[in-house]
Amino acid sequence: MDLNSDLAESFGRWELTDDAALLRIVTSANVACGYHAGDATVIRRACEQAAERGVSVGAQVSYRDLAGFGRRFIDVPPAELTDDVIYQIGALAGFARVAGTELRYVKPHGALYNAIVHHAEQAAAVVAAVRAYDPGLAVLGLPGSEWLDRAERAGLRVFREAFADRAYTPEGTLVPRREPGAVLHDPRVIAERCVRLAQGEPIEAVDGSEIKVQADSICVHGDSPDAVAIAEAVRERLVAEGVVLAPFAGSR
Repeated sequence: MDLNSDLAESFGRWELTDDAALLRIVTSANVACGYHAGDATVIRRACEQAAERGVSVGAQVSYRDLAGFGRRFIDVPPAELTDDVIYQIGALAGFARVAGTELRYVKPHGALYNAIVHHAEQAAAVVAAVRAYDPGLAVLGLPGSEWLDRAERAGLRVFREAFADRAYTPEGTLVPRREPGAVLHDPRVIAERCVRLAQGEPIEAVDGSEIKVQADSICVHGDSPDAVAIAEAVRERLVAEGVVLAPFAGSR
């Protein structure tokens, strides 16, 4: 099982994630590309620290929405979205190369991630961007999403993601952040749920029903107040249960 987190989401004097601490825990790093968060210095430092720790680097692409942290849907024309994603992938790949590593995968962020679960045109636009830049890159997303379905049909390497600290609907999608209970906070409860995810067992949806979420990678959000404690609890519990942790997107 892979354990991933969102990194490089600070900007200038504004600090958000503890990248150094999280990179001692996770096996893959979703690095912001400057569109929803991250400046050049923060992004380069995250890539360097990931390279030092042997953590796989992925481009966390988003809408152009710094003010909204990429969490607002934007009805951007597909061709423009493709260009925006190519721009972000290229920037992150450059910093990864300078750091002595390479970009291995692409994961959409925030509102874009949620939109392309069902938004066919935008999903196709992001797939087109990855294929145009480097069809050897892996992609990460929600199981059953339009994004992963189109990516697989386009010949891309597809990996499925579950969320350690987010509530699920009975349909297997994420509960919107604006709704009560959308984000989980108890490290013990989160760690136990991650063991169930890793072992292919059902987890509880927000309405109390049980759902199965197939996953190659588990995400711990880096912007949560207790992100490091949660990530540590998840890693310790998974290892204790005999789960081998390794990047889902290895060398090509």
